[in-house]
Amino acid sequence: MTPRAEIVTQLTGEVPVDGLPDVGQLFDRYGAELRHYCASRVGAGLAEDIVAETFLIAYQRRDRLHDGPVRAWLYGIASNLLRRHRRTETRALRTLARTGQDPLVPDVADRAIARADASTARRDLAGVLARLPARQRDVLLLYALADLDYDTIARTLGIPLGSVQSALFRARAKLRAALTGGPLRPAPARIMPSAEGEL
Repeated sequence: MTPRAEIVTQLTGEVPVDGLPDVGQLFDRYGAELRHYCASRVGAGLAEDIVAETFLIAYQRRDRLHDGPVRAWLYGIASNLLRRHRRTETRALRTLARTGQDPLVPDVADRAIARADASTARRDLAGVLARLPARQRDVLLLYALADLDYDTIARTLGIPLGSVQSALFRARAKLRAALTGGPLRPAPARIMPSAEGEL
């Protein structure tokens, strides 16, 4: 059995006829989770399109499924598609930061969950998220919204594990500073040895 077929067998409990993953089963297993993650990034309407396109690409490239978690592969495809829609996401976050109204959530749902104190926090959070560098935002949202672990985020974004940890640390520090009104924690001072080797 090929490594790809073994992954499919582990995932579904069935041996695929052609050794390729059954994308329908992948959709049944991960579709709702991906839709929730994408909707929290770009709204429900656009999320449906991104998830559909994710599984279309997964179907077209199912022969390329590498050894590794299928979930990370699917999140990687979705993250690449989300990058294309970054402008939509950034505009929505800036609008939310400015007005307190989420342009991606229907008014009925917004009125049902809105509170004055929560609205201010959402605006502040949206403003900080809009200013985060793309990598820090991707890492933070994959961690917080998709509930992915560090290793899976690294595989999803194709970056080293240390970069995930660093990006998440920096994003959290910026969020904490912005939401508490305090400054970022300064980096520890480096003590340079003198010419004689003394500290």
